[in-house]
Amino acid sequence: MSMQPKGPGEIPAETVRVAWTAFPKGSLAIRLRDELGPLFRDEDFVDLFAARGRPAWSPAGLALVSVLQFVEGLTDRQAAEAVRARIDFKYALGLQLDDPGFDFSVLSEFRDRLAGADGGRRVLDGVLAAAWEKGLLKSTGRARTDSSHVLSSARELCWLEQVAETLRTALNALAQTSPDWLAGVAEPDWFRHYATRAEDSRFPKTRTKRDEVGARIGRDGMRLLQALHAADAPEGLHALKEVEILRQVWVHHFHLVDGEVMRRGPKDRPPGAKRLVTPYDTDARVGVKRDTMWDGYKVHLTETCGDDVPNLVTNVATTLATVADNAMNEEIHTSLAARDCLPTEHWVDAGYPTAAHVLAARAEHGVELHGPLPGNTSDQAKGAFGLDAFTVDWERGQVTCPNGVTARSWYPRADSKGLPVIQVRFPVSRCGPCPDLRSCVSSATGRRRELMLRQQQAEHDAIRTIRAEQQTDTWKERYKIRAGVEGTISQAVGRCGLRRSRYRGLAKTGLQHQLTGAAINLARIDAHLTETPRARTRTSHFAALRPAELTLDGAKQGPN
Repeated sequence: MSMQPKGPGEIPAETVRVAWTAFPKGSLAIRLRDELGPLFRDEDFVDLFAARGRPAWSPAGLALVSVLQFVEGLTDRQAAEAVRARIDFKYALGLQLDDPGFDFSVLSEFRDRLAGADGGRRVLDGVLAAAWEKGLLKSTGRARTDSSHVLSSARELCWLEQVAETLRTALNALAQTSPDWLAGVAEPDWFRHYATRAEDSRFPKTRTKRDEVGARIGRDGMRLLQALHAADAPEGLHALKEVEILRQVWVHHFHLVDGEVMRRGPKDRPPGAKRLVTPYDTDARVGVKRDTMWDGYKVHLTETCGDDVPNLVTNVATTLATVADNAMNEEIHTSLAARDCLPTEHWVDAGYPTAAHVLAARAEHGVELHGPLPGNTSDQAKGAFGLDAFTVDWERGQVTCPNGVTARSWYPRADSKGLPVIQVRFPVSRCGPCPDLRSCVSSATGRRRELMLRQQQAEHDAIRTIRAEQQTDTWKERYKIRAGVEGTISQAVGRCGLRRSRYRGLAKTGLQHQLTGAAINLARIDAHLTETPRARTRTSHFAALRPAELTLDGAKQGPN
């Protein structure tokens, strides 16, 4: 398909007349077209189409339909039908009343093009640019970020289902590509075990029997892989996507021990970031956050938080479920800088900030990153002999304890998480006779005090300053602003279906989230135009009965 860029054009007069007759108070689509004008241009997507071929439907129009589709929670069929039958959609798109629209499959094809070129970012940028031009977006001030888990579109599989389905998928692909060869290789039992979808309810219940089934599946898969790499195997079969997935899953879960196919032990398997969880979505990973465990992805939403303009989503980032929140700070700030949307204050939850990230955000982007720093959980963190009670001389590389003993054993090293630190050891000859030894050293048999410091003085001082500030009531009151982004996630889940991916793969899931961010922005701009008040935090009927003198912390306390 080719594209001949066209200007946005005027809305046909008959479409305007009928639309305002049918919608005397307007609608979301009508108000947004009147207030923001055309959000996208065909030229923004020209690189996604060939120079020759059958003319394509306007990509600018498809981008708008894709966003409106998420605003209203429509399927592809429903969105295409809305373009064909709804007057307000024709108004927003600038179409004649008799325009037949397009087949619903065009939307899927358009998403394929967007996903392959990070096109979702262009769609979100188009909405933000229009909001900026109308004064609905400000670049300075405050922003807040939070993440949420996203379930894969593929069903969750237990281990037996995973390996059985992986083998069945490979057999189906081979049966379609080279049926004669597979008929000669397949064992008679394979047709009984792998002809239909694997279900956990059909597997044995006892642990011993399930282990036997897993071993049998492992042997069958290994037998197939060996046949695929034999000299008489048709060329190219081992390069099939389903066969490559089979190979990866078997490497992750099985190995040969004295010629026997055995399941790998937990410590012998690859880390979660590399381990596949389903053959149907090879980008999905197992994520764990506190008590929540899921197969899929993670999304990070950043929004503005002002009073006189709508709170708009300014950045959306989608990652594998195994990526830690604190690994996203630099990427989020770089993306915000590219959009000229960097805030002066960035409020995040406890998963994002470390002292290094706070200093990097301040030095590289001029952003004050605010969020609870992880507390010092050491037994020696507090009290008369806590870390703050020791005097550190960074120039001389020595530390003096509260009783005046100086340690000069200053060793750069890496801690258990691989972070650079300084290990300081006090001399046994001075600590041993000290009357405060047991108060200073937590170990019952310890003979000297050891300290672990950050390798950079600026980072060390920043931690102390930030932790002290975060204990004040002033900071706790300011930090309440971060909670608003949880409402944004709730809106994205309830209105746009953010909790589960509509598609398979990281690229398309990321596109879904960019369209979700754009849809939330359009809904919030429309709410701003109609002066719809922002929803307040819901309070349960029982919580509303709480006496005024009880604090929130007191209300959270359970029975003694």
